Amino acid sequence: MELTQTIALISGGASGLGAAASRGLAARGARVLIFDQNEVRAESLAGLLGQYARWMVGDVTEASNVQAAIDYAQQTWGGLNAAINTAGIGMALRTTSKNSPHPLDVFDEVLRINLTGSFNVLRLCATAMVNNPPDANGERGVIINALDVAAFDGQAGQAAYAASKGGLAALTLPVSRDLAGDGIRVVGLVPPGAENAGAVRSSRGDEFARMVAFALATPGLTGENLRDVPGD
Repeated sequence: MELTQTIALISGGASGLGAAASRGLAARGARVLIFDQNEVRAESLAGLLGQYARWMVGDVTEASNVQAAIDYAQQTWGGLNAAINTAGIGMALRTTSKNSPHPLDVFDEVLRINLTGSFNVLRLCATAMVNNPPDANGERGVIINALDVAAFDGQAGQAAYAASKGGLAALTLPVSRDLAGDGIRVVGLVPPGAENAGAVRSSRGDEFARMVAFALATPGLTGENLRDVPGD
């Protein structure tokens, strides 16, 4: 997919990894729809990105909100051929603590947003993409899910978060097989993590944006959960 021909819906696109992806793609000539619950941040970022960006407030778990964002992208730019899922929450709670079990409603909420919400965006965007004309490589769209190292190496207190990201990682292969015949690729990306426990790379967002650009621009790349850009 040519980045200058990319029209992307970015869930959670107003902060963190989503904002980094929004900035990185806009800088490369793609058009981005920042889909986020925080109106102030979404409007501010879209304003900074100028002609390459629009914004819309919505909840990833509400089908009507997601469909409205898809419709808006199609009406504004004539289509939608990329979806990048970065919306999510984290919660640090142990399975049991001082005879008090992990609250089940908290576990459900993390999975509802991180896993079910991402699948909601994925399924609706894929349904829109199947109607796109194929590009020179026979592709109609790309779906990218932001994962986390916790999906494969969860730490104490990360039961809910690790389960949600592990579930999202497990979706990559079957969904890519579901959509292969429609010319839609599916890729999971594990953002750069901490060098040491508790440390955060200052370049994490920029590296994630570069991974997103690579995944979008690499024909045939699908069904993979990537931890870095091959060849680096």
